[in-house]
Amino acid sequence: MKSFRRELTMNVPARMDFVSIHREVERAVADSGIAEGLCLVNAMHITASVFINDNESGLHEDYRRWLEQLAPFDPSPERYRHNRTGEDNADAHHKRQVMGREVVVAVTGSRLDLGPWEHIFYGEFDGRRPKRVLIKIVGA
Repeated sequence: MKSFRRELTMNVPARMDFVSIHREVERAVADSGIAEGLCLVNAMHITASVFINDNESGLHEDYRRWLEQLAPFDPSPERYRHNRTGEDNADAHHKRQVMGREVVVAVTGSRLDLGPWEHIFYGEFDGRRPKRVLIKIVGA
């Protein structure tokens, strides 16, 4: 069994945004030399997410509105207890919890084994500073 590791550094200027990392993950799979296995992609920060869905701008806008309704940005300490620690990003922690931390994708024939509309994204919920994404591929 082999393993391959790569980190991406994300620096999203917006507080909340969705960025395709699909091509970077495909490149990592190709560079790994692994033909059959699993590819884990995870956000290495507690206010960011990695998820799979359709690469469609209307859906992304729907996510923004929906997440903002679920956990509205409010830097005050009245709405969120977390903000009483001096932080202003409690909403970002909630958004990450909803969208998830990671995805695991099968690698078959040296390629990501995804459905026809599946696409890998990085979700940022407290942007404006560098954050890391881990790509870990294991197999033969």
